[in-house]
Amino acid sequence: MTPEILNDVGRSIALGILFVAMIVILIQNSVYLAQLIKSIQTRRREPLRVGSKLDMWARQGRAAIPVSVIAPAFNEELTIVESVRALLSLNYPEFEVIVINDGSPDSTLETLIQNFGLVPSDRKGIAAIAHNPLRGVYTTPDHPNLLVLDKENGRKADAVNAGLNFASMPLICVIDADSLIEADGLLRTTEPFLFDDGDLVAVGGTIRITNGCGIGGGMVNRVGMPKNWLVRIQMLEYLRAFLIARVAASRWSMLMLISGAFGVFKRTAVIEAGGYRHDTVGEDLELVVRLHRHGYETGRPCRVEFVPDALCWTEAPETIAGLRNQRARWQQGALETLSNHRKMIFNRRYGKIGMIGMPLIFVEDVLGPIAELVSYAMLPVLLIMGWAEPALVAGFFCVSLLFGTALGLGAIAHEELQMRRTGSLRDFAILGLCAFVENFGYRQMCAWFRIVGISKFFKNDTKWAAVPRVGFNNSL
Repeated sequence: MTPEILNDVGRSIALGILFVAMIVILIQNSVYLAQLIKSIQTRRREPLRVGSKLDMWARQGRAAIPVSVIAPAFNEELTIVESVRALLSLNYPEFEVIVINDGSPDSTLETLIQNFGLVPSDRKGIAAIAHNPLRGVYTTPDHPNLLVLDKENGRKADAVNAGLNFASMPLICVIDADSLIEADGLLRTTEPFLFDDGDLVAVGGTIRITNGCGIGGGMVNRVGMPKNWLVRIQMLEYLRAFLIARVAASRWSMLMLISGAFGVFKRTAVIEAGGYRHDTVGEDLELVVRLHRHGYETGRPCRVEFVPDALCWTEAPETIAGLRNQRARWQQGALETLSNHRKMIFNRRYGKIGMIGMPLIFVEDVLGPIAELVSYAMLPVLLIMGWAEPALVAGFFCVSLLFGTALGLGAIAHEELQMRRTGSLRDFAILGLCAFVENFGYRQMCAWFRIVGISKFFKNDTKWAAVPRVGFNNSL
């Protein structure tokens, strides 16, 4: 073959690959735009009720359904006391707090015993979901609604199952031990269950980042902006994910993810579905998808809702290594869920979840990161080889930049119009700058971390990669 023919073949292959990647990116961006439009429509039709705690009590009062708050903990000695104090301080008529020390090698258990006056108890579980053996059960006369379980390490799903066996309330709230629920957060999240007609199985709330905030008495008493730019961009991501994507998915009846940091479930539904799976690193997504699947297969399609004004605060990774471990694990968990429930994809039996929801997860979590990295790699090649006009490459970059920035600004606008939990005008301006800055390196880095997650999935590497914590009051 002549050099001219080889050049033409190479150009055709490169353009073909880029074309496919662009189609995937176009589908993703179309979904993002639709979510933004839907979230705007929702805000206009359903203004958030951000009134005082007294307003919540007036609406719910003593009608609130009792809740068992389940908090698995592993190596949480830096934050466990503040977290448990926050849980015990929740404004809720009737609830119990079940903390599970999942075989922590640090002093998590000892810290709990010393700070809350725990003593051994002979209390037994009331359900029989499998989990690793218990090493001890503890209660305290100072807080009759606090129960602490000490068990052999089995990771989060195993720990939650242990707590589920001891839960005695109709609803369960699963929360990460390093998270802080706002005092009225549980009231807001459980309110939809008061009007349930029988098909509601789970409700999620908004997750915000504690880094840079002031913490006292187990509560966020000052909303601040961290100095770490990696965390600042994550703050923007969280706004976009919860105030846009989750709101839209909930209103479309296609919500398939309740954040592991904060979610409320109907206890009988989770037990009937078999509890949390042990063989996945994405147990949160997998459980909600399985609840949907179980509902369709038993002829009782279920409903999952999202309440934007129910807030929970958690610590975000402050290092690139920590962010990599987190995002790779999220990606791997999504692929495990797709693999475990692949029969649902494009299957009419599973309604919107099978025909739209599961295919979109495939596009977002399988094709998306590959397409994004391919586009970043191919555009310079096309430019260097003279296979594309510089104006075309520049145009694509500008459109991508403008679209990404617009989505970020849309999320910030939602925050200001609805939640108004940004500390100051300066903080608001920093978030706006993040919407622009994240396009230069951060997005590309996260796409690569997702490729790492894909690689771990195909290697069947289920080793848990920890995310380093610095503690609430030490976050930058």
